[in-house]
Amino acid sequence: MFRKAAVPTVSNGSYLQGQANGKLSSLDSGQPAQEGKVVLKKKVTLLRGISIIIGTIIGAGIFISPKGILKNTGSVGMSLTVWTVCGILSLFGALCYAELGTCIKKSGGHYTYILEAFGPLPAFVRVWVELLIIRPAATAVISLAFGRYILEPFFMQCEIPELAIKLITAVGITLVMVLNSTSVSWSARIQMFLTFCKLVAILIIIVPGVIQLIKGETQHFRNAFAGNDASVMGLPLAFYSGMYAYSGWFYLNFVTEEVENPEKNIPLAICVSMIIVTVGYVLTNVAYFTTISAGELLLSKAVAVTFAERLMGNFSLAVPVFVALSCFGSMNGGVFAVSRMFFVASREGHLPEILSMIHVRKHTPLPAVIVLHPLTMIMLFNGDLYSLLNFLSFARWLFIGLVVAGLIYLRYKRPDMPRPFKVPLFIPALFSFTCLFMVALSLYSDPVNTGIGFAITLTGIPAYYLFIVWDNKPKWFRKLLGK
Repeated sequence: MFRKAAVPTVSNGSYLQGQANGKLSSLDSGQPAQEGKVVLKKKVTLLRGISIIIGTIIGAGIFISPKGILKNTGSVGMSLTVWTVCGILSLFGALCYAELGTCIKKSGGHYTYILEAFGPLPAFVRVWVELLIIRPAATAVISLAFGRYILEPFFMQCEIPELAIKLITAVGITLVMVLNSTSVSWSARIQMFLTFCKLVAILIIIVPGVIQLIKGETQHFRNAFAGNDASVMGLPLAFYSGMYAYSGWFYLNFVTEEVENPEKNIPLAICVSMIIVTVGYVLTNVAYFTTISAGELLLSKAVAVTFAERLMGNFSLAVPVFVALSCFGSMNGGVFAVSRMFFVASREGHLPEILSMIHVRKHTPLPAVIVLHPLTMIMLFNGDLYSLLNFLSFARWLFIGLVVAGLIYLRYKRPDMPRPFKVPLFIPALFSFTCLFMVALSLYSDPVNTGIGFAITLTGIPAYYLFIVWDNKPKWFRKLLGK
């Protein structure tokens, strides 16, 4: 049913120093793929790339509760400023990933770039944490939002039972996994449709907001910077919330090998997507404040629903449906992209070999997709997911900061590497500093939860020596690992 993929283990003569399962021909090396080998097809066009980025960035947050930024900034004007600055910073990070994606033409995102710049140990730790905790928990959390909002129209007068939410969530997770196991083309097409739904949902909020502005409903913008002064700790936390809302711009780099004409399409898709998302986020928040005061926004559990109820009457019932579709799009985009990270890590010898296998007819990394299903279900029905994400939220920015620092290091280490797209050096310097500052802030502001997350991350180091470096493993242990 499966065959080993004939996909690149090295790019432009770099890396693995004997750790990989063997150096196979690179897609960009000019060498022909071996006859009979099964590879991932280049089915991600420019439009599909844009839909992957936008569809993964825009989840439930912008519709449900942008109050975290308002709470930590203290005023309407500062909150809108933070939304704008976070969009610009995210664009800087995305441009750094665009350079990396055009000079290292391998899928895998964070994992691949850390591998190229700093070697196998930190790369293994990154994929270890992603596989065991971050991706299953993140998928479960966004899926719970999907389950809650898809049921919202049926439980308008009462509380939704938690069991019902979890059951419909489990169905949604299973549907996403089946979709990504069945067809790359169909998962990309559905992602494009869901991205369209997200943009329609944002326009449903922005257009009435603009009409309100035309009518002169600007009372909530008077003295926009007056209010509670942002504390020294509050302002950085507001940036942390904003950067989290924009996270997802890096997912196209997880599927680089499947992108048509990556030298052109990756930078273009990233720039177009980030401009659309930033403008959409800022205008959506402006629209909220045309109808809802800062105090009311802080009290609202779902800002978009409150906004729609005041301006749209019965049509407000459509908003939870659009929020649910938005969450489903984030689920689909996340699984589509991150499964490629596991596929590449397996190909490099850092995960069991079966995860690097591709379905012969469907050309999907079926095992890499399926492995997420049981782990996500365990997260869904076991424990406090939000606390778990708090433990490990710092790890995302730690490794993203490390990736962008790796771009600077590769400029020095490998100056002759072909770079079809190149950013000014101040952009990666500023962005990596911002990421590491947020990591340091989380260690200072919440040492207990961050310390637990740091300890979980460190378990990847002994795991690396146990699973990768140790050669004299018992036969049963080797069989378990698929060696």
